[in-house]
Amino acid sequence: MKSLEVCYEINFSKVNFIERKIKIEHNKTIISGASKTGKSYLIYDFLSSFKPKEYLYIDFADLRNDITEISQDIQKFIKMNEISVLVLENFDFQFELPLCENIIISTINPRKIKGFKNLIIGALDFEEYLLHDNKHQNITQSFNVFLKYGNLPELINIDEHKRIHRLQEIIELQCKDVTQYEIFKILVENIDEKKSLFQLFNSLKLKMKISKDKFYEICKLYENNKSIYFLQKYNQEKATKKIYCYNHSFINAISHTKKFKNEFSNLVFLELINKYEDIYYLDSIDFYIKSKNIAVVPIPFFNTFLTGNLVKKIIKNAQELNINEINIITISNNEKISDPKLKINVLPFYEWALS
Repeated sequence: MKSLEVCYEINFSKVNFIERKIKIEHNKTIISGASKTGKSYLIYDFLSSFKPKEYLYIDFADLRNDITEISQDIQKFIKMNEISVLVLENFDFQFELPLCENIIISTINPRKIKGFKNLIIGALDFEEYLLHDNKHQNITQSFNVFLKYGNLPELINIDEHKRIHRLQEIIELQCKDVTQYEIFKILVENIDEKKSLFQLFNSLKLKMKISKDKFYEICKLYENNKSIYFLQKYNQEKATKKIYCYNHSFINAISHTKKFKNEFSNLVFLELINKYEDIYYLDSIDFYIKSKNIAVVPIPFFNTFLTGNLVKKIIKNAQELNINEINIITISNNEKISDPKLKINVLPFYEWALS
């Protein structure tokens, strides 16, 4: 029982945790989500309401833990020590779950089990990021770093010169082998693009040997754990979907090619998915929220004269669907465009994200 005894000594009472908008509220919960989105800290927050002797925390990513021994002795150990909370971190369901009043499981991919609530956690939205960021003096500085290095909690406190390398390490953690890495890479390279999986498969096939089934299977895996999102065109299920990633800054970590508009659009998309479920894209309109009848269009460097024709297309497209509000999201511009039928706002990202 050596592994269990050592795990039982772990104490999280001194862990400094900043609250998230999402919480564990069910006594039997499976937390899933992409790599480094904060699954562990959500668990530490949950454990803070219990005494250390009431919980048993086992991390299956810790190579020192003997899985065979744990699976054989865990039920006996729980009963012997009157444990009321069992935490299984990085659990792959290698053995049958023991009986315990509270069971919290973290895993990369969601798993449905009767009696368990599923909780999928994403990275920080901008409001949460500001709560975590105590380095910068003002919102503009915070936004610049958020835009450049992304939304993962641990990146905030890493030295700037180490951040790109750490992002690359996190991508590798997300991928179990070279095949998964290459698929993740080609998806990230095409964020904010209308690309079919068949197109991407054919591109990747020129670079490496891979079956179509394997490619589709891994893409589905990334979609299930919210590493990658595929955005549907409104009222056109068979139309090519647009691709987005759970961290907009990964594109800078895998390529020297600058795709600032794509990156910025991904940033805006991530704010939207935290608030709405019915998000689509349209011709000339990046994001259409049907329930609110709102169009959201990222144009990082907005200029009324240079983007006049684009704005006309956006308005025409919005009027066809009776959209009543258009929000144009920029880096720093703030203005209103007058239109007899539509409310059109031009807003800097940080103002829009916090409104």
